[in-house]
Amino acid sequence: MPGRVGRFLIAAATALVILGGSIVPFLTPLYIRIEQDRSGVERLVRWDSGLVYDVTNSIVHDLMFGGDFRVAVGDAQVLNEREQAHMRDVRGVFQGFFALSIVSLAFLVWAFRRARAPEARAAAWRAVGRGASGLVVALVVSGVFATLAFDAAFDVFHRLFFSAGSYSFDPLTDRLVQLFPEQFWSDTAIAVGFVAILAAVLTAWVAGRRASAARPSTVLSASRART
Repeated sequence: MPGRVGRFLIAAATALVILGGSIVPFLTPLYIRIEQDRSGVERLVRWDSGLVYDVTNSIVHDLMFGGDFRVAVGDAQVLNEREQAHMRDVRGVFQGFFALSIVSLAFLVWAFRRARAPEARAAAWRAVGRGASGLVVALVVSGVFATLAFDAAFDVFHRLFFSAGSYSFDPLTDRLVQLFPEQFWSDTAIAVGFVAILAAVLTAWVAGRRASAARPSTVLSASRART
């Protein structure tokens, strides 16, 4: 059976995989386009929708696949040097998080391959269930805090990952916060949280059933061993 450290690692890996998988759909051009329309980005930047989408797709491409964020409209750079530097910092956070999520997924596959005995597999599934349940609790608490004080939650999140002052921009002049305004982020945070909670609840339910299914096999194996 996996020890206490092993069960903790399985639980933590489960939470990371669920959260990482829940974020991916919200990086797609379709979602970003819909949410920018809802947030009134065209009005903020005073561009037509086609230009908004082209510039946004370039920024997101550089975020996910690498680039210098030096997209231009005519002869003018869309993002100034501070905005470009911030997006490079954001890319580092994204890459680190998704790398950790992929490592976590690989660890779960390895752990379950190792846990071949019924007792070990049941313990591994229980750890998965605890990780999923823990994620639900963390997301609900974070969601309540963000709902009551979104600005404070936004500031706390950025202070954890970015240097002070590097993420403060003027919505009247800086294109980055015009293309991705506060409503965009608040709506996206709610959507990601909802999907992650739904996925975590489903994972906890499946894990509970799998863990229970392993118990009769354990009892039967013990009975056969005594006879």
